[in-house]
Amino acid sequence: MVALSSDLKTRLASPLKIGPVEVKSRVLQSPLSGVTDLVFRRLVRRYAHDSMMYTEMVNATGLHYVKQLPKIMEIDRNERPISIQLFDCRPDFLAEAAQMAVAEGADTIDINMGCPVNKITRNGGGSSLLRQPELAGAIVQSVVNAVNVPVTVKTRIGWSEQEINAVDFARRMEDAGAQMLTLHGRTRAQGYNGSARWEWIARAKQALSIPVIANGDIFSVEAAVRCLELTGADGVMCSRGTLGYPFLVGEIDHFLKTGDERPSPTPIERLQCARDHLIMLWEYKGDRGIRQARKHMTWYAKGFLNAAELRGQLAVIETVTQGIDLIDRAIEHLAAHPTAPMEAEEVGLVQV
Repeated sequence: MVALSSDLKTRLASPLKIGPVEVKSRVLQSPLSGVTDLVFRRLVRRYAHDSMMYTEMVNATGLHYVKQLPKIMEIDRNERPISIQLFDCRPDFLAEAAQMAVAEGADTIDINMGCPVNKITRNGGGSSLLRQPELAGAIVQSVVNAVNVPVTVKTRIGWSEQEINAVDFARRMEDAGAQMLTLHGRTRAQGYNGSARWEWIARAKQALSIPVIANGDIFSVEAAVRCLELTGADGVMCSRGTLGYPFLVGEIDHFLKTGDERPSPTPIERLQCARDHLIMLWEYKGDRGIRQARKHMTWYAKGFLNAAELRGQLAVIETVTQGIDLIDRAIEHLAAHPTAPMEAEEVGLVQV
């Protein structure tokens, strides 16, 4: 059973302050490319009303030349607080994109300096900026000068094991005007392998006066509490733990505020959420939404009898009706066999 220490409860009792912006939750939903669209954010917010949400990262160069907001930049004016995340290596393009994001309704501007994907880093964006701290600082300063909302940075602890520069880089971001730093406890070389090095987040927190948010390996309430205790961070950001499990941010937020754990959703409740997700994606994006829904549906279909078979079927759906029928049949089967044991291949796949 997870315990919330009195020290941690006191430390996290007040709102998270990002410059003049107050957020009534210390648990944030990470920006995830191809995932955190308007639909996904609405599902997360069902269970986490106060948490900061982030759009998928937006290419500032694309905005400069196209002059039209992409679908991934679209936000609901009622989904507050909301941040639009940008990436690029050109200070002027990022400043211009930030102004467009503020006009769209962003409460903060987040600059991605942590994405490890080759197509981003080879063009000078994402975690490649860890190797160019002067340019990274110039980017932050340019964006800060261009907008009247807080500018934040999401990054990693370094490029590789031999090039860990988390503390120095974080100080540069603060000096350049960043008003919050989110630190993923892995290097770029690690990608998403190995364990997050939370000790580096602790070192960055000790060195900065702005809020530091811990990111990496936050898959449960217990992990979030351990991370906050170890790092002294001002909050946690959930990433891969929310794939097929939009309940996680709300579960952690509820525990930090009350000290009580919410009951985990049953397989039927998870599949009902998957059904809603599928319908909402279809209504929002049409056939493209169905194609995008396939990966989401397979993430939901884990940890119950016949889940592996259902995953295979959901991965190739062509229509919303086909997907709904598959999910409804699975729900009916689970309702008829509530005590059925989990299949061997499903052990370890349940979200915790």
